[in-house]
Amino acid sequence: MTVTRQDVESAETAMRSLFPATPLQLNEHLSARYGADIWLKREDLSPVRSYKIRGAFNFFRKAIAEGAGDKTFVCASAGNHAQGFAFVCRHFGVPGVVFMPVTTPQQKIDKTRMFGAEFITIKLTGDFFDQCYQAARDHVEAIAGVMVPPFDHTDIIEGQATVAAEILQQLPGGAVPDIIVMPVGGGGLAAGITGYLDGILPKSGFIFTEPAGAPSLKRSIEAGRLVTLTKVDNFVDGAAVARIGDLNFAALEAFPTEQVMLMPENAICVTIGEMLNVEGVVLEPAGALSLTAIAAMDPEVLRGKTVIAIVSGGNFDFERLPDVKERAMRYAGLKKYFILRMPQRPGALRDFLNLLGPDDDIARFEYLKKTARNFGSVLIGIETKAPENFAQLIANFEKAAIGFEDITENEILANLII
Repeated sequence: MTVTRQDVESAETAMRSLFPATPLQLNEHLSARYGADIWLKREDLSPVRSYKIRGAFNFFRKAIAEGAGDKTFVCASAGNHAQGFAFVCRHFGVPGVVFMPVTTPQQKIDKTRMFGAEFITIKLTGDFFDQCYQAARDHVEAIAGVMVPPFDHTDIIEGQATVAAEILQQLPGGAVPDIIVMPVGGGGLAAGITGYLDGILPKSGFIFTEPAGAPSLKRSIEAGRLVTLTKVDNFVDGAAVARIGDLNFAALEAFPTEQVMLMPENAICVTIGEMLNVEGVVLEPAGALSLTAIAAMDPEVLRGKTVIAIVSGGNFDFERLPDVKERAMRYAGLKKYFILRMPQRPGALRDFLNLLGPDDDIARFEYLKKTARNFGSVLIGIETKAPENFAQLIANFEKAAIGFEDITENEILANLII
């Protein structure tokens, strides 16, 4: 598959009937931090708050031009693809059916229905995406409809490539970026951008970033073939894909594995919190991937460079904010959880409180069980203002002969009791 500049530019021109180009913004805060020109390509400011509308629009316009305007279009998605699909159905005035898992949050169902209005029907099917996707495939065959894939199709990739076309138009003075950092899930965006900029930006200028819990591109490049992950962490739901698209892997497999950066889910939470508190920008976890990768790069690689970060989406459910804050504090070393062996005697709790430093705060305190008549197990969560404060606190525990276990990074225990 080859993305031609002419086809992408035709798609970009046609797309202006749907929405204006998303902004490319120089971020003063990040530019000063890294000594570079850090530009944010704000796909979170598209009509559906993600870049997915681009591929959907390009797929629809081509299918309709080829005579599919009287058919029903179908997709399976619980996220940004569904919303882009619905918006485009309404734009072209064609019927669409969106299959979503029964477990899809109501907020996502409502937003998809809002974007598609009377032109779409939502069907809730299956507890897991695979069941939902199979139901969509069966429905397409039954009605002789048109399946709109989320990323693994030439027209989808071509539509996503319009991001790159806009970047070249928007950089002042006809400049070309030195580095483009982009998230990878199914790979449609990355395949489109690299294809369009082939011959303009050297291969070394592309940095790809995936969630650490869903490294489908990195593992496939390492293996030299497509790999289907047996386990995926769905926290970064916009990029948590078990298998990158076939066409997309073909476009990306020649890149060195070192250019694929894996970002811990909790580090992504730090970026979400910082962008919200400092910049007032609301990002979903996948939308924060590129900025998290920049924070993890060698500053000398960035210094003096023109760097583009693709901010891929801002569909953030604020019900997730407490979890994001929790993960961010743990990653930053500002919060820890301990299981303590606490003596069962009068004054024991008061003695323990005296071990805390002036910046330490108890965020959680819970007796788990009494392990013996004279001792009890306590779960305690402690927040502090600087990571180094925990070294002194642990030294105080040891000096007082308090038995303890730090379970902050113990995923099994954390998932069970925190």
